[in-house]
Amino acid sequence: MQNNKWKKWKRKYTGMFYLTPWIIGFLAFQLYPLVMSFLYSFTDFTMLNDYKFVGLQNYIKIFTNDRLFLKSMKATFMYVAIALPLKMIISLFIAGLLNQKLKGISIFKVVYYLPSIFGGSVAITILWRFIFMKTGLLNTLIGAVFSGYKAFDWIGSPKTSLPVISLLQVWQFGSSMVLFLAGLKQVPDSLYEAADIDGANAVQKYFRITLPMLSPIILFNLVMQMIQLFQDFTAAFVITGGGALKETYLYGLMLYENGFRYFKMGYASAQSWILFVIIILFTFAIFRLSDGLVHYED
Repeated sequence: MQNNKWKKWKRKYTGMFYLTPWIIGFLAFQLYPLVMSFLYSFTDFTMLNDYKFVGLQNYIKIFTNDRLFLKSMKATFMYVAIALPLKMIISLFIAGLLNQKLKGISIFKVVYYLPSIFGGSVAITILWRFIFMKTGLLNTLIGAVFSGYKAFDWIGSPKTSLPVISLLQVWQFGSSMVLFLAGLKQVPDSLYEAADIDGANAVQKYFRITLPMLSPIILFNLVMQMIQLFQDFTAAFVITGGGALKETYLYGLMLYENGFRYFKMGYASAQSWILFVIIILFTFAIFRLSDGLVHYED
């Protein structure tokens, strides 16, 4: 009898036992910070002294009295507008190339995925800075090819600084590429065979078969990459410091500086929740616009 009770208890609670580390991590490092940041957004918390409840004062100040708010929003929207479509197009193109049945193609898959492993590191970001600085590698190579070339400050110029840091994100296309490649592997050959019988050419097959079958993965990549880009700040922080007349002053960098440089944690918490709402609205808009465009096999 005791043995049966032990077996029932084991079946009931073993799964919960294995989930316990995740539950503790979720409560301590995700749910608790989420709730506290929301509460702090209504206070003047600075991490240096006692704080008091100020209501909506932080939010009102952000929208009415923070001259850097609109500047950072403009830079962030431009950053997403440049990096997101380029990253999606390039990752889909490379996935199509790697989907070919060629000898040694697995080596190229690894090589193309490497930027996503190292690209987010500070070391690679610093290397990117050395490539595009006025005395960097890019100007050196151009000067070696074209005599009389005057070195251009790619990072210091307001016109080129934002595209430079956007290219770093585009270069990290590996995660999207892997998902696209997995999706291409799942497209049934019978669809292409039927299209060949109907006399469809390569372009027609790509737009009538390949893209519709990949549409769920395109939607997933679009949403995930959009969320990541809205929150990014490493490139702007390391490469330009938000400089070039604040053209690269991304929202994430502004949030970071207010919270950890000026210790205005309550104010930074309010900014983080504004960003959260913006991401939710864009995600909702993408899902609404995708109605009828995404093909699901069921």
